Amino acid sequence: MSKLRSFLNNGDVGRFRFWFQLAAFVFFIYGGYLYIDLGNSLPTFSCPFNADGKPGVCYVYAIQHQFHIPWGQIISWRGLGILTGFLTFLAWLLVFNKAWCGYACPLGTVQDWITKLRQKMGIAYSTYSEGGFEKLKKVKYILLVLLLLIPLGMSNSLLGLPKFSSDLSVAFCKLCPSRTVLPVFTGDLSQFHIDFSTRTSMVMTTLGLIVTGGFFVGAFVKKRFFCFFCPMSALHYLCNKFAFLRLTKDGSKCTRCGDCYRACDVRIKAIADDVESTNIVKDDCMMCFKCVAACPEKGALEVKFLNVPLYTSTDEGFIKRQQKYSEEEKS
Repeated sequence: MSKLRSFLNNGDVGRFRFWFQLAAFVFFIYGGYLYIDLGNSLPTFSCPFNADGKPGVCYVYAIQHQFHIPWGQIISWRGLGILTGFLTFLAWLLVFNKAWCGYACPLGTVQDWITKLRQKMGIAYSTYSEGGFEKLKKVKYILLVLLLLIPLGMSNSLLGLPKFSSDLSVAFCKLCPSRTVLPVFTGDLSQFHIDFSTRTSMVMTTLGLIVTGGFFVGAFVKKRFFCFFCPMSALHYLCNKFAFLRLTKDGSKCTRCGDCYRACDVRIKAIADDVESTNIVKDDCMMCFKCVAACPEKGALEVKFLNVPLYTSTDEGFIKRQQKYSEEEKS
């Protein structure tokens, strides 16, 4: 058992993640062709606009349909459907927590590929205001509230306002870059168009193309740029304290060297500075576990499943990984 634990702790989580992401990407883009159906409450972007390729449907898409409901029907079978959908989403989330973002999300994987392309092209990292991004991160919570309120406003008069247009159905999905980007991998370019059927449809599809352009530009500005605005990520964070998979920290073993912060793709400074919290999964954490691999202090950071250690920071593992990276850079 000790040999197995040593093997895991000394392993290259980056390489494991690369192959896991690739397998998950193939599954969530092409799994539907194998007639796989995991339901409509998946806690990751499995885009319904990917037509026959999807093996299941993203919960963000489903919840917008479920909330298109009159007040009087909430306490009914349709209301029970909302509860069932959320509990199904929660059941999926309980297993992998926010690792759905770091390991399984197809849109996140595309962003990681863009980052690798930028590195291969020798394009330098952009500079930006940390405070500015801290404010922008709140956008995902605003979007989460809106994607619930808009379908409710299509069936009900909110605050005495007229009901919203039915053209706002699944409004977030019409803006989400998954709608345009992911179907491309199955040869479907049909989402790259502007719908002129109504004024609302024209505005929404135009904004969707603009957001898609911003997605690609943003990926060259900041790693995992879109994740800062993703309402699925916000929903994950609100529920993450119940999950079985945990990223924990023993602050008494932390020397605040900052290696974990420098390794973090989304630049979560609290992971280095916070020596009080045990559950170290912060707002934008995608549980990629690069921080654990970069930590030189034995037992300071640890990945656990149902409180069973899976991957622990060790000085031995840190040294082996650094030696390996140095050899790869020389070659």
